[in-house]
Amino acid sequence: MDQLHLMRVYVAVADCQGFAAGARLLNMSPPAVTRAVAALEQSLGVKLLIRTTRNVRTTEAGARYLEDARRILEQVDRANEAAIGLNSEPKGRLSVTAPVLFGQQYVMPGIVAFLSEYPHTQVHAVFLDRVVNLLEEGFDLGIRIGHLPDSNMHAKQVGSVRSLLVASPSYLAEQGKPNAPGELDQHQLIHVNAGSMSHDWQFNDKQNKKVFVRVNSRLNVTTHQGAINAVKQGFGITRVLSYQVANELATGELVTLMTTFEPPAMPVHIIHREGRMASAKVRCFIELMSEHLRSQLEHG
Repeated sequence: MDQLHLMRVYVAVADCQGFAAGARLLNMSPPAVTRAVAALEQSLGVKLLIRTTRNVRTTEAGARYLEDARRILEQVDRANEAAIGLNSEPKGRLSVTAPVLFGQQYVMPGIVAFLSEYPHTQVHAVFLDRVVNLLEEGFDLGIRIGHLPDSNMHAKQVGSVRSLLVASPSYLAEQGKPNAPGELDQHQLIHVNAGSMSHDWQFNDKQNKKVFVRVNSRLNVTTHQGAINAVKQGFGITRVLSYQVANELATGELVTLMTTFEPPAMPVHIIHREGRMASAKVRCFIELMSEHLRSQLEHG
């Protein structure tokens, strides 16, 4: 087999920490991926991967070879792009993921602009209110809200959003307005069971120390829009991100509560897995989407 092909397969399996995930990333069958890694190990005469029932990890020799293989493949990709020209028109399919409401309201207009500017591209957009593993699930890019854990993903921050408590004027007129986190147990609370939303709502006190309130909610929903709709009907108070209720706050249909206890803003990143040698379609998508999101979030 071609040495560069074997290297690419090995890097994919090592990055994904699994043969099945590596196969999905490369659009190959799992048996073909297994054979390629075995052929590479046989040609080198050294064990590169340790296979367990749960995952795959590199041996000491495999870790060193992984770094060298990445460097070689980057040099090959750089040479190829230099030959065809870095300004070549983006072509091909991109898979993109984002949170549901953020994707619908902010990301989709950017996707449409990208497709309009680059007619030889296609985009598969999946909006989910959970953390998506780009490698294992085969996505090229993702838009993620919140602080990022350490990973081998590349990230570009494009703005931030605030975590807010909101209620309708009619609810506050009837039930009163809470002035501190400790008063929330006197109110009807609506909790969203989606993504990384915790049942402990975080606030910051006057000394900027974190304060957590355990939410005993009468209503639990699985989507942010469901919670927002209930609040608009005057049912109670919910926690949202600023972009989710920008229109309702602008019209006065909803109002914010306890802004002096508001936690720090949460960053918004575009994440991807190709690094500085990203393909033309990925580079152009990141550039266009970054400008679009920065503009929208600055005015949001």
